Amino acid sequence: MTRLPDASDGLPVALVIDEVVEALRAHGSAILVAPPGAGKTTLVPLRLIDQPWLGGNKIVMLEPRRLAARAAGHRMAYLLGEEIGQTVGYQTRDERRIGRETRIEVVTEGVLTRRLQHDPELPGTGLVIFDEVHERNLPTDVGLALALDARRNLRPDLKLLAMSATPQAETLARLLGGATPAPIITSDGRTHPIELRWSPPGRGLKLDAAVVETVLLALRNDIGDVLVFLPGIGEINRVLHALGPEVAANVDLYPLAGALSLGDQDRALDPSPPGRRRVVLSTDIAETSLTVAGVRIVVDAGQARVPRYDTRTGMTRLTTVATSRASADQRAGRAGRTEPGVAYRMWSKLEHSTRRAHLEAEITQVDLAGLALELAAWGTPADRLDFPDPPPARTLSQGAELLRMLGAFDADDSITATGRAMLDVPAHPRLARMVVDSVGDGDRALACLIAALLDDRDILRGRADDLPADLSLRIRVVTGDERHPRADRGAVDRLIRRARDIARRVGVPFDLDLIDADRAGAVLVLAYPDRLAVRRSQPGQFQLRTGTGAWVAKDDPLAHETFVVAADVDGDRKNTRLRLAAGIDADEVAATLGDSVETRHSLAWDKDRGDIIERIERRLGNMKLDERLRRPGPGPDATAALIDRIRSTRLAPLRWSPDAEQLRRRVEFLARSGQDGWPDWSDGGLVRTLETWLAPYLDGMTSITEVAQLNLATVLRAGLAWPQASHLDQLAPTHVRLATGRSMVLDYSGAQPSSSVRVQDLFGTTEHPSAAGVPVLLHLLSPADRPIQITSDLPGFWAGSWAEVRKEMAGRYPKHNWPTDPAAAAPSRSSRSSPRKRPEDR
Repeated sequence: MTRLPDASDGLPVALVIDEVVEALRAHGSAILVAPPGAGKTTLVPLRLIDQPWLGGNKIVMLEPRRLAARAAGHRMAYLLGEEIGQTVGYQTRDERRIGRETRIEVVTEGVLTRRLQHDPELPGTGLVIFDEVHERNLPTDVGLALALDARRNLRPDLKLLAMSATPQAETLARLLGGATPAPIITSDGRTHPIELRWSPPGRGLKLDAAVVETVLLALRNDIGDVLVFLPGIGEINRVLHALGPEVAANVDLYPLAGALSLGDQDRALDPSPPGRRRVVLSTDIAETSLTVAGVRIVVDAGQARVPRYDTRTGMTRLTTVATSRASADQRAGRAGRTEPGVAYRMWSKLEHSTRRAHLEAEITQVDLAGLALELAAWGTPADRLDFPDPPPARTLSQGAELLRMLGAFDADDSITATGRAMLDVPAHPRLARMVVDSVGDGDRALACLIAALLDDRDILRGRADDLPADLSLRIRVVTGDERHPRADRGAVDRLIRRARDIARRVGVPFDLDLIDADRAGAVLVLAYPDRLAVRRSQPGQFQLRTGTGAWVAKDDPLAHETFVVAADVDGDRKNTRLRLAAGIDADEVAATLGDSVETRHSLAWDKDRGDIIERIERRLGNMKLDERLRRPGPGPDATAALIDRIRSTRLAPLRWSPDAEQLRRRVEFLARSGQDGWPDWSDGGLVRTLETWLAPYLDGMTSITEVAQLNLATVLRAGLAWPQASHLDQLAPTHVRLATGRSMVLDYSGAQPSSSVRVQDLFGTTEHPSAAGVPVLLHLLSPADRPIQITSDLPGFWAGSWAEVRKEMAGRYPKHNWPTDPAAAAPSRSSRSSPRKRPEDR
């Protein structure tokens, strides 16, 4: 039987313990409503541990905060007169004090979820207590939903107790009890009278300065220690710095926040020595489940940091909001734990009436990618689980979409091996994927450091618009490779502790000497593959993969990077500012996102080289990473590219020899003259049929220079069918043999065949020369190759105008024979075998 000091019986909750015991025995679940100070956190587990229905199993109690878990564990161990880790132990994300004989385990919320995912039956556990459920943290809701599902399907004997500081318990009663709501047991608190003083900041006075004034006023006018509620560690540090020179020598100042070391937290909670006073500057960590001894004065700044989905980072981030009326009442109650106290509220009574009664449940306000991952691993859809507030379907769907992009889900939305590994990383799924998929000790340590940095506020202080966007600069500050005047040393130290914790939990060796800040982009893109951006023509101007414009200042270190990956953007949908990003090169993108990178090969005309080139592009969707140009290799693609170039330039790359030109004209003449079956060798005809007559001869060629060396006469003739090739010289000969024995060259470039010939070479010719039945147009020349006459009827010329021509020729060339009847004359061999070719015949 566990024995407790008699003093514990004086706690208000002791009066209702028997009701809690009976409710759990009879119903298996219960709701205990008790205000702060009633003793529910420390006394209830101790009074339940020896109940017969527990069967010797242990109690697991959830606390929303690590500091509260540690404090509750130590307090219960103290009440038992034992060391922590004996009957009572605790476990947080960075500390475990649990022994073999431990029966009561105080754990933070994520610890229970991990245990349920590992073994849903929770072997050895008989009761799970959800403390401070009124805070409605997402991990509490998730743990409760999974525990209810496990009890319904695997552990009907598992008992559940929800403890709340506010009386809104009906929803929980229905949730825990099902058809028969779980019993609700209410305990009175033990709060002494508290005087409320409204103290809004004066005109133009910032909140931090107003808090300093109010604390100094309280130290002068009131007795006891002071507990100051501020939204975050930044405000705590500023107020601490401002108060230091102003307080009396017997006043000690202590910060209290979850980000501080365990030693700093313990010092803030220890009572003041006799003759001294203290001021504890705390976040809302001291709002419930934690007693700060000696406090009779509360100064409440009226603000808190709560999780909200941040479109800038694509993750849930802490956002400063006004506290609710319920939260303000709990804070004020800290002043009346032991004797009458006073609470200063840094807002007006009128404003208080407009504040919300309670803040919204976290599950309705935050990114649910982490929840979607947990549910996929659990195997039960969200609509079949019992949540106090169901997760919004749209937000859950968006979370699943993100997980598909990160590789945590497959096409069927089933969890992958990567997704299961991500569950073990205490960070947002984006950051978890970065940690899981980084390769090598250096990159994995860097991933843990980046995850810690992005999970907290910036280590550089000042206006966001005045700070550089470069993430690698911050990494160098942390590793000690660079100094920056705006670096917050305390924030850097906290960041390193957090990064070590992440590394420890995933089994990564963490050493700052291993970290290469220049690898920040290559690691960050694992978390933000959708936030890759390529620089436009102007320095500092970028375009994201989504097509949205993005920018950094022109003098920012990132302004000249070709590619950057962004972790924090300002949310402008048209031209977003990159608040935090890192440079990355194309090879790093390809190595990291290889499955999404496509390599495209294309052949095109390069006007600078005057030839066909092969362009090799690496692309990520519509984003071009880089390209290389080279001479293409032989093959069908090269042939097609050469054909395309020849077609687009209307045969310009081809080099036509006189023989090839003459061959084309002979065939075109035959086609025009009505001969059947002859191909169309006009420019248009050849362009249309390039694949037929030319492509086979380009096989193996890769450049226009090679094409220009083709013997086109041979290529064209080979394209003629066998009968045509044999008949071509008969129907359209290149020469006509004359009576003199000489040959007359025929020209087919005109409408009909033509030839220039000395009239003397035609002596003895009685029939007009023809080709394919078409008379040859004869250009008759003098012995000096001057034009005499043009005729298509040589016999008619002899019988007609020859007489006049003869007289003229005889007068000019008396030494030559000019017969009166040249058709009957013996052939005369002129001194030249043929006339000089005209320019167009050359």
